[in-house]
Amino acid sequence: MAVITTLEIETKLQERLDAPMVWKEICEVKYTNSGVVKNPYLTDATRSTGTRGTGYTSVAVATVDSSVTISDYVYSAQHIDDADLAQKSFSDFMEIADNMGTVLNEGMEIAMLLEHAQWTNFDNASIGGAAGNITVAVSNIKDIIGNIKEAIRTAGGGELLNRNGGFIQCGIKQGFRYMGMEHYSTSKNVSGHVFAGVKKAFTAYVVKSTYGRVKTIVNPVVGGAQISGVGYESRIDRKFKAWDKRVPVLFDVLVV
Repeated sequence: MAVITTLEIETKLQERLDAPMVWKEICEVKYTNSGVVKNPYLTDATRSTGTRGTGYTSVAVATVDSSVTISDYVYSAQHIDDADLAQKSFSDFMEIADNMGTVLNEGMEIAMLLEHAQWTNFDNASIGGAAGNITVAVSNIKDIIGNIKEAIRTAGGGELLNRNGGFIQCGIKQGFRYMGMEHYSTSKNVSGHVFAGVKKAFTAYVVKSTYGRVKTIVNPVVGGAQISGVGYESRIDRKFKAWDKRVPVLFDVLVV
């Protein structure tokens, strides 16, 4: 068997990581080597009414400091015994690299959907019903979509919606467009939760120096003992963040 260099494995892994993925479609992805990302913002202007000849009250402009620490990661690590290594072909290693890229992308989607506590709750009361989770049916699909779009406009996100487009990540056919919203298929939603809102309003921070890299470890330690073989490891250091002013246009749709 020809020697498979780390560079060749990295190249194949990066091909898979660069493939179109739902989490990249939905999120604003920023690659950085900063450990802490700051995003300070000014408080919104206020509006009041008055009567001619009477004074007014001014409100001070304040700066709110907001930051996030990139401390989480998803990884894939595998090892191969020397005897098995000798029996592997070039295509076998390309398949290993491709599989690693696939599971890392899946890990990013799972991690994104686990962040539903950062978004704005959208329940049955949001579509004009009683409080509680929504029982999704053919009869109320239009109500759900229409009220999500209305909630976005009410929150002042109409222009952002027009510019970036809207989405709902549920369980229907991939890339289906209906009522002006892109519907993305997933099997990874947290039970009882569906992600919806404005595209690129949720930010994914990815450490660029570790993204798409593969480490080759000779004679790795497995189960507390060193084995005769080779290990391959790749990781994505990441953090998902809904910044304060974007939370109103991102929705945790609570469903039965």
